[in-house]
Amino acid sequence: QVHLVESGGGLAQSGGSLRLSCAASGFSLDYYAIAWFRQAPGKEREIVSCINSADATYYVDSVKGRFAISRANAENTVYLQMDSLKPEDLAVYCCATDERGGSACDWLPYETWGQGTRVTVSS
Repeated sequence: QVHLVESGGGLAQSGGSLRLSCAASGFSLDYYAIAWFRQAPGKEREIVSCINSADATYYVDSVKGRFAISRANAENTVYLQMDSLKPEDLAVYCCATDERGGSACDWLPYETWGQGTRVTVSS
C-alpha cells in the first residue's frame, strides 16, 4: 500500500528554521516527482516547492532563497529545509507525488498525498 508520511512540523520563531520530511512506503520515490503544498488558514492550497526525477526544482516566489527541497533516494524520503521562517509561512504542509517524474514538476496533478504536518511561526 502506498503511503506518504510527513513529519518535522511544529512551532518556530520568526527567522527560525524547520526541516520537513516526507517518507514514502510501498513504492520507490526514485522516478517520481514530489511536491510540497501548503494551506494557510482561510487561503487556498498552493504549491511551495517540487523536485522531479532529474532533480530539477521549483519554488514559489515567496519562498525562494529561504526554502530548499532535496531528495534522499536511499531513505525514500524528500526533505524541505525551511529557513528564515516568516509568520506568513504558517500553514499545514503536505507532500504529494506524481508518477510523471520526468516532467516539469510545478504543473502535475499529483496523485498520492500525505496527511500533512502543521507549521506555526510566531512573530
